[in-house]
Amino acid sequence: MAALMNPASVLPADDAELAGADETIGELEIRLLMEAIYLRYQHDFRAYAPGLLRRRMAQARDQMGYEHLSELQHALLREPAVFARLLQYLTVQVSEMFRDPAYFRVLREEVMPQLSTWPSLKVWVAGCSHGEEVWSMAILLKEAGLLDRTILYATDINPQALQRAEAGVFPRDRAAQFSRNYLASGGTGSLSDYYTCAYDAIAFDRGLRRQIMFADHSLATDAVFSELHLVSCRNVLIYFTPALQDRSIGLFRDSLVRGGFLGLGSRETLQFGAHARAFEPIHVQADVKLYRRLPDAAPHDITPTTRRTTPPWNTR
Repeated sequence: MAALMNPASVLPADDAELAGADETIGELEIRLLMEAIYLRYQHDFRAYAPGLLRRRMAQARDQMGYEHLSELQHALLREPAVFARLLQYLTVQVSEMFRDPAYFRVLREEVMPQLSTWPSLKVWVAGCSHGEEVWSMAILLKEAGLLDRTILYATDINPQALQRAEAGVFPRDRAAQFSRNYLASGGTGSLSDYYTCAYDAIAFDRGLRRQIMFADHSLATDAVFSELHLVSCRNVLIYFTPALQDRSIGLFRDSLVRGGFLGLGSRETLQFGAHARAFEPIHVQADVKLYRRLPDAAPHDITPTTRRTTPPWNTR
Protein backbone atom coordinates (compact mmCIF):
# COMPACT_ATOMS: atom_id res chain seq x y z
CA MET A 1 0.00 0.00 0.00
CA ALA A 2 1.43 3.40 -0.89
CA ALA A 3 2.36 5.55 2.10
CA LEU A 4 0.44 8.77 2.65
CA MET A 5 2.61 11.80 1.99
CA ASN A 6 2.51 15.50 2.67
CA PRO A 7 1.29 17.16 -0.56
CA ALA A 8 4.30 19.49 -0.43
CA SER A 9 6.60 16.46 -0.65
CA VAL A 10 5.39 15.59 -4.16
CA LEU A 11 5.85 19.08 -5.58
CA PRO A 12 8.88 19.86 -7.71
CA ALA A 13 11.70 21.30 -5.63
CA ASP A 14 11.13 24.89 -6.75
CA ASP A 15 7.37 24.71 -6.12
CA ALA A 16 7.89 23.17 -2.67
CA GLU A 17 10.22 26.02 -1.76
CA LEU A 18 7.64 28.54 -2.93
CA ALA A 19 4.90 26.84 -0.86
CA GLY A 20 7.13 27.03 2.21
CA ALA A 21 7.92 30.66 1.49
CA ASP A 22 4.21 31.50 1.19
CA GLU A 23 3.56 29.88 4.57
CA THR A 24 6.40 31.83 6.15
CA ILE A 25 5.16 35.10 4.64
CA GLY A 26 1.64 34.36 5.93
CA GLU A 27 2.93 33.78 9.47
CA LEU A 28 4.99 36.97 9.27
CA GLU A 29 1.91 38.90 8.11
CA ILE A 30 -0.02 37.65 11.14
CA ARG A 31 2.77 38.64 13.52
CA LEU A 32 3.00 42.11 11.99
CA LEU A 33 -0.77 42.49 12.05
CA MET A 34 -0.98 41.59 15.75
CA GLU A 35 1.86 43.99 16.50
CA ALA A 36 0.09 46.76 14.58
CA ILE A 37 -3.13 46.15 16.54
CA TYR A 38 -1.19 46.27 19.81
CA LEU A 39 0.59 49.54 18.98
CA ARG A 40 -2.41 51.28 17.39
CA TYR A 41 -5.31 50.10 19.55
CA GLN A 42 -3.63 48.66 22.70
CA HIS A 43 -5.33 45.27 22.27
CA ASP A 44 -2.80 42.48 22.69
CA PHE A 45 -3.46 39.30 20.67
CA ARG A 46 0.22 38.43 20.26
CA ALA A 47 -0.01 35.57 22.77
CA TYR A 48 -3.15 34.02 21.32
CA ALA A 49 -2.86 30.45 20.06
CA PRO A 50 -1.20 30.48 16.59
CA GLY A 51 -3.69 27.99 15.15
CA LEU A 52 -6.63 30.19 16.17
CA LEU A 53 -5.01 33.27 14.64
CA ARG A 54 -4.29 31.50 11.35
CA ARG A 55 -7.87 30.30 10.99
CA ARG A 56 -9.53 33.52 12.06
CA MET A 57 -7.28 35.82 10.03
CA ALA A 58 -7.73 33.74 6.88
CA GLN A 59 -11.48 33.95 7.38
CA ALA A 60 -11.35 37.70 8.01
CA ARG A 61 -9.11 38.32 4.98
CA ASP A 62 -11.44 36.46 2.65
CA GLN A 63 -14.75 37.77 4.01
CA MET A 64 -13.55 41.37 4.31
CA GLY A 65 -12.35 41.35 0.71
CA TYR A 66 -8.55 41.58 0.99
CA GLU A 67 -6.06 39.56 -1.01
CA HIS A 68 -3.34 39.74 1.64
CA LEU A 69 -3.25 40.43 5.38
CA SER A 70 -0.79 43.24 4.72
CA GLU A 71 -3.58 45.08 2.91
CA LEU A 72 -5.88 44.53 5.90
CA GLN A 73 -3.17 45.88 8.19
CA HIS A 74 -2.82 49.01 6.05
CA ALA A 75 -6.56 49.63 6.29
CA LEU A 76 -7.03 49.06 10.03
CA LEU A 77 -4.11 51.36 10.93
CA ARG A 78 -6.04 54.19 9.27
CA GLU A 79 -9.67 53.22 9.83
CA PRO A 80 -10.86 52.28 13.35
CA ALA A 81 -14.04 50.86 11.82
CA VAL A 82 -11.96 48.20 10.08
CA PHE A 83 -10.43 47.18 13.42
CA ALA A 84 -13.88 47.06 15.02
CA ARG A 85 -14.97 44.63 12.33
CA LEU A 86 -11.79 42.55 12.62
CA LEU A 87 -12.30 42.31 16.38
CA GLN A 88 -15.38 40.17 15.75
CA TYR A 89 -13.10 37.56 14.18
CA LEU A 90 -10.49 37.74 16.94
CA THR A 91 -12.91 37.13 19.79
CA VAL A 92 -14.81 33.88 20.29
CA GLN A 93 -18.53 34.47 20.86
CA VAL A 94 -20.07 31.02 21.16
CA SER A 95 -21.92 30.15 24.37
CA GLU A 96 -25.33 29.40 25.81
CA MET A 97 -27.12 29.88 29.12
CA PHE A 98 -26.22 27.35 31.82
CA ARG A 99 -23.72 25.79 29.44
CA ASP A 100 -22.39 22.54 30.93
CA PRO A 101 -25.26 22.20 33.43
CA ALA A 102 -23.16 20.00 35.72
CA TYR A 103 -20.91 23.01 36.38
CA PHE A 104 -23.82 25.15 37.50
CA ARG A 105 -25.23 22.30 39.58
CA VAL A 106 -21.97 22.09 41.54
CA LEU A 107 -22.02 25.86 41.99
CA ARG A 108 -25.63 25.67 43.17
CA GLU A 109 -25.24 22.75 45.56
CA GLU A 110 -21.72 23.20 46.92
CA VAL A 111 -20.34 26.66 46.24
CA MET A 112 -23.38 28.86 46.92
CA PRO A 113 -23.80 27.59 50.52
CA GLN A 114 -20.16 28.51 51.19
CA LEU A 115 -20.49 31.91 49.53
CA SER A 116 -23.46 32.62 51.80
CA THR A 117 -21.08 32.78 54.79
CA TRP A 118 -19.65 36.12 53.53
CA PRO A 119 -21.66 39.28 54.30
CA SER A 120 -21.13 40.66 50.78
CA LEU A 121 -19.89 39.10 47.57
CA LYS A 122 -18.00 39.94 44.39
CA VAL A 123 -18.20 37.61 41.39
CA TRP A 124 -16.33 38.00 38.10
CA VAL A 125 -17.35 36.42 34.79
CA ALA A 126 -14.26 36.98 32.61
CA GLY A 127 -14.67 36.83 28.84
CA CYS A 128 -18.45 37.17 29.07
CA SER A 129 -19.00 37.42 25.29
CA HIS A 130 -22.73 38.01 24.60
CA GLY A 131 -23.67 37.53 28.24
CA GLU A 132 -25.19 34.07 28.45
CA GLU A 133 -23.00 33.04 31.39
CA VAL A 134 -23.33 36.24 33.41
CA TRP A 135 -27.14 36.21 33.15
CA SER A 136 -27.07 32.54 34.17
CA MET A 137 -24.89 33.43 37.15
CA ALA A 138 -27.28 36.21 38.17
CA ILE A 139 -30.21 33.77 38.16
CA LEU A 140 -28.18 31.25 40.15
CA LEU A 141 -27.30 33.87 42.76
CA LYS A 142 -30.90 35.03 42.94
CA GLU A 143 -32.20 31.52 43.58
CA ALA A 144 -29.57 31.12 46.29
CA GLY A 145 -30.77 34.34 47.94
CA LEU A 146 -27.41 36.04 47.35
CA LEU A 147 -27.92 38.37 44.39
CA ASP A 148 -28.92 41.43 46.41
CA ARG A 149 -25.59 41.40 48.26
CA THR A 150 -23.45 40.59 45.23
CA ILE A 151 -21.59 42.79 42.76
CA LEU A 152 -21.33 40.81 39.54
CA TYR A 153 -18.59 41.90 37.13
CA ALA A 154 -18.87 40.88 33.47
CA THR A 155 -15.88 41.69 31.29
CA ASP A 156 -14.80 41.32 27.68
CA ILE A 157 -12.49 43.08 25.22
CA ASN A 158 -15.15 43.34 22.51
CA PRO A 159 -17.33 46.48 22.84
CA GLN A 160 -20.04 45.09 20.54
CA ALA A 161 -20.23 41.88 22.55
CA LEU A 162 -20.49 43.88 25.79
CA GLN A 163 -23.38 45.90 24.38
CA ARG A 164 -25.27 42.73 23.49
CA ALA A 165 -24.48 41.19 26.87
CA GLU A 166 -25.76 44.26 28.70
CA ALA A 167 -29.00 44.23 26.71
CA GLY A 168 -29.80 40.70 27.87
CA VAL A 169 -31.77 39.99 24.69
CA PHE A 170 -31.43 36.67 22.86
CA PRO A 171 -33.17 35.00 19.89
CA ARG A 172 -36.40 33.31 20.90
CA ASP A 173 -35.44 30.07 19.21
CA ARG A 174 -32.65 29.60 21.76
CA ALA A 175 -35.05 29.66 24.73
CA ALA A 176 -35.83 25.93 24.61
CA GLN A 177 -32.15 24.94 24.91
CA PHE A 178 -31.60 27.55 27.61
CA SER A 179 -34.52 26.08 29.57
CA ARG A 180 -33.25 22.53 29.25
CA ASN A 181 -29.85 23.58 30.55
CA TYR A 182 -31.43 25.50 33.41
CA LEU A 183 -33.47 22.50 34.57
CA ALA A 184 -30.49 20.16 34.21
CA SER A 185 -28.46 22.52 36.40
CA GLY A 186 -30.98 22.12 39.23
CA GLY A 187 -33.11 25.17 38.52
CA THR A 188 -35.87 25.57 41.08
CA GLY A 189 -38.54 27.07 38.83
CA SER A 190 -39.03 27.88 35.18
CA LEU A 191 -36.48 29.91 33.25
CA SER A 192 -39.38 31.78 31.65
CA ASP A 193 -39.98 33.41 35.05
CA TYR A 194 -36.91 35.53 34.33
CA TYR A 195 -37.64 36.80 30.83
CA THR A 196 -40.37 38.23 28.66
CA CYS A 197 -41.04 37.42 25.00
CA ALA A 198 -41.42 40.00 22.29
CA TYR A 199 -41.61 39.08 18.61
CA ASP A 200 -38.61 36.80 17.91
CA ALA A 201 -36.61 37.62 21.04
CA ILE A 202 -36.53 37.05 24.79
CA ALA A 203 -35.42 39.83 27.15
CA PHE A 204 -34.19 39.05 30.66
CA ASP A 205 -35.52 40.79 33.75
CA ARG A 206 -33.88 44.17 34.35
CA GLY A 207 -34.03 43.44 38.07
CA LEU A 208 -31.16 41.01 37.50
CA ARG A 209 -29.25 43.72 35.62
CA ARG A 210 -29.05 46.02 38.66
CA GLN A 211 -26.32 43.89 40.25
CA ILE A 212 -24.19 43.51 37.09
CA MET A 213 -21.33 45.82 36.09
CA PHE A 214 -20.23 45.37 32.49
CA ALA A 215 -16.64 46.41 31.83
CA ASP A 216 -13.96 46.52 29.16
CA HIS A 217 -11.07 44.40 30.45
CA SER A 218 -8.23 42.49 28.79
CA LEU A 219 -6.63 39.46 30.40
CA ALA A 220 -3.56 40.14 28.26
CA THR A 221 -2.84 43.72 29.35
CA ASP A 222 -4.92 44.86 32.33
CA ALA A 223 -4.57 44.47 36.08
CA VAL A 224 -6.65 42.70 38.70
CA PHE A 225 -9.96 43.26 40.39
CA SER A 226 -9.84 42.88 44.17
CA GLU A 227 -11.48 40.84 46.91
CA LEU A 228 -13.43 38.51 44.64
CA HIS A 229 -15.16 35.41 45.97
CA LEU A 230 -15.80 33.61 42.69
CA VAL A 231 -14.18 33.92 39.25
CA SER A 232 -15.73 32.07 36.31
CA CYS A 233 -13.63 32.11 33.14
CA ARG A 234 -14.66 29.22 30.94
CA ASN A 235 -13.55 28.33 27.44
CA VAL A 236 -11.34 31.39 27.14
CA LEU A 237 -7.89 30.17 28.16
CA ILE A 238 -7.90 27.45 25.49
CA TYR A 239 -7.30 30.20 22.93
CA PHE A 240 -4.18 31.50 24.72
CA THR A 241 -0.56 30.41 24.63
CA PRO A 242 0.76 28.85 27.88
CA ALA A 243 2.42 32.14 28.85
CA LEU A 244 -0.82 34.10 28.56
CA GLN A 245 -2.70 31.33 30.35
CA ASP A 246 -0.30 31.69 33.28
CA ARG A 247 -0.72 35.46 33.28
CA SER A 248 -4.50 35.11 33.34
CA ILE A 249 -4.48 32.57 36.17
CA GLY A 250 -2.15 34.92 38.05
CA LEU A 251 -4.76 37.66 37.68
CA PHE A 252 -7.45 35.37 39.07
CA ARG A 253 -5.20 34.25 41.91
CA ASP A 254 -4.52 37.81 43.00
CA SER A 255 -8.15 38.85 42.56
CA LEU A 256 -9.58 36.11 44.77
CA VAL A 257 -9.88 36.27 48.52
CA ARG A 258 -8.33 33.38 50.37
CA GLY A 259 -10.71 30.49 50.00
CA GLY A 260 -12.30 32.02 46.88
CA PHE A 261 -13.38 29.85 43.97
CA LEU A 262 -12.19 29.63 40.36
CA GLY A 263 -14.19 27.93 37.59
CA LEU A 264 -12.61 26.99 34.25
CA GLY A 265 -13.88 25.39 31.04
CA SER A 266 -14.11 21.67 30.44
CA ARG A 267 -10.91 21.65 28.34
CA GLU A 268 -8.90 23.85 30.72
CA THR A 269 -6.80 22.92 33.74
CA LEU A 270 -4.41 24.30 36.34
CA GLN A 271 -2.50 21.04 36.55
CA PHE A 272 0.61 22.02 34.62
CA GLY A 273 0.54 25.80 35.07
CA ALA A 274 2.70 28.14 37.12
CA HIS A 275 -0.03 28.65 39.73
CA ALA A 276 -1.16 25.07 40.31
CA ARG A 277 0.07 25.07 43.92
CA ALA A 278 -1.97 28.16 44.75
CA PHE A 279 -5.25 26.24 44.30
CA GLU A 280 -6.84 23.02 45.46
CA PRO A 281 -9.18 21.11 43.13
CA ILE A 282 -12.80 20.99 44.30
CA HIS A 283 -14.30 19.24 41.29
CA VAL A 284 -12.19 18.19 38.31
CA GLN A 285 -14.42 16.14 36.04
CA ALA A 286 -15.43 16.12 32.38
CA ASP A 287 -17.68 19.21 32.46
CA VAL A 288 -16.66 20.69 35.81
CA LYS A 289 -13.30 22.32 36.52
CA LEU A 290 -13.60 24.05 39.87
CA TYR A 291 -10.76 25.12 42.17
CA ARG A 292 -10.35 26.96 45.45
CA ARG A 293 -7.58 29.40 46.30
CA LEU A 294 -5.47 28.11 49.15
CA PRO A 295 -5.25 30.31 52.25
CA ASP A 296 -1.46 30.52 52.14
CA ALA A 297 -1.18 31.39 48.44
CA ALA A 298 1.08 34.43 48.27
CA PRO A 299 0.21 37.31 45.91
CA HIS A 300 1.75 37.10 42.46
CA ASP A 301 3.07 40.34 40.97
CA ILE A 302 1.48 41.15 37.61
CA THR A 303 2.13 44.47 35.96
CA PRO A 304 -0.02 45.69 33.05
CA THR A 305 1.96 45.29 29.82
CA THR A 306 0.77 48.52 28.26
CA ARG A 307 -1.14 51.69 28.97
CA ARG A 308 -4.47 51.62 27.26
CA THR A 309 -5.88 54.82 25.81
CA THR A 310 -9.18 54.07 27.56
CA PRO A 311 -9.59 53.07 31.21
CA PRO A 312 -9.05 49.32 31.59
CA TRP A 313 -12.37 49.01 33.39
CA ASN A 314 -14.82 51.04 31.35
CA THR A 315 -17.85 50.10 33.39
CA ARG A 316 -21.46 50.52 32.39
